Amino acid sequence: MNVAAPPQDQRAFAALLDQSARTTTRRALLSGLVLAVCACALGFTGAFDLPRLAEGLPAIGQLLSEMVPPDFSRWRSWWRPLADTLAMSIAGTALAVAISLPLALLAAPNTAPGPITRHAVRLLMSALRSVPEIILGILFVAAVGFGALPGVLALALHSVGMVGKFYAEAIEHVDARPIEAAAAAGARRLQIILHAVLPQVLPQLADITIYRWEYHFRASAVLGIVGAGGIGFELMAALRLIAYDQVAAILLTILACVVVVDSIGAALRRKLR
Repeated sequence: MNVAAPPQDQRAFAALLDQSARTTTRRALLSGLVLAVCACALGFTGAFDLPRLAEGLPAIGQLLSEMVPPDFSRWRSWWRPLADTLAMSIAGTALAVAISLPLALLAAPNTAPGPITRHAVRLLMSALRSVPEIILGILFVAAVGFGALPGVLALALHSVGMVGKFYAEAIEHVDARPIEAAAAAGARRLQIILHAVLPQVLPQLADITIYRWEYHFRASAVLGIVGAGGIGFELMAALRLIAYDQVAAILLTILACVVVVDSIGAALRRKLR
């Protein structure tokens, strides 16, 4: 014999179905809006201009034919620029972390001394990440000259905006109970940060730092194009000479180095978990 569910259970089930239907409708509308915006952006930028794309295919084919086979005859002269690129990425990451961590503590609601400081620091980080590294690289090359130094400064300042934001979000979501316990025990603000906040977020901060270092290596190669040294400078020199076979060789070398750096970063993340 079937037993009818109580009326309150039926009402709860109906409410659950209604909420699920509304959620599904909202997601469908949002997905449709996103697809429409993407389609408009593709049309506005000419991605659907098939005749123009077809006209460019012979030029692309000619360019690729000039890049094959790659010319590695100058590979010995690339070791020093590659070392400069690697050093630039490490130094830029270290400087970004050194600046980002204090700013993140001032930007997180649970560690900031007040709302004015928090909003001011968040505004500063937004301003820093709104300027691309290559623009900062051009400015620093004009200010301090060619070499790795402007690249390090450009990477660090741009990354402060991004790394500081990620750090602040990680700090914001820590468990509040250790903080409350430390405060109840009479710990000072610095002691609370050192013993109740940072131990909780160190694995996340390490992950963010390693990911940023991997990104910095790729960005360092681009910064070399504007005079910040490294392998990007060699790439720009080959492009100016229209030596596309050397361009292909340098690009393959950069690709191999990126794979190695990403592998090192993945190994470091596994060790830190």
